[in-house]
Amino acid sequence: MTNKAAKRALMIGAVAMFAAAGFASAASAQDQRSNQAEHTPKGWSYDIQSGKRVPKGERVTNPDGSWREQVRQGRCVTIKEHSAQGEYKETRQCDPS
Repeated sequence: MTNKAAKRALMIGAVAMFAAAGFASAASAQDQRSNQAEHTPKGWSYDIQSGKRVPKGERVTNPDGSWREQVRQGRCVTIKEHSAQGEYKETRQCDPS
């Protein structure tokens, strides 16, 4: 094998090695994203469950379709209410201390 052919084979091997490493890191990043899909960062107003947005908070849904939800943000509490007739009401209360 000539010197020029050896350099060419070495270059092809190096390119193949870097390409394989790139594909491996992309697959690893994809695995990490799929594992983190069920966890939502702090401070977001919703969780992700089964790939869908679900509002954070303590929501109680009644059989007639109405619901009430409490969301705490620091010292404040937001109460969201939705009646069976479609009326929506939101109240916010903050502790003075």
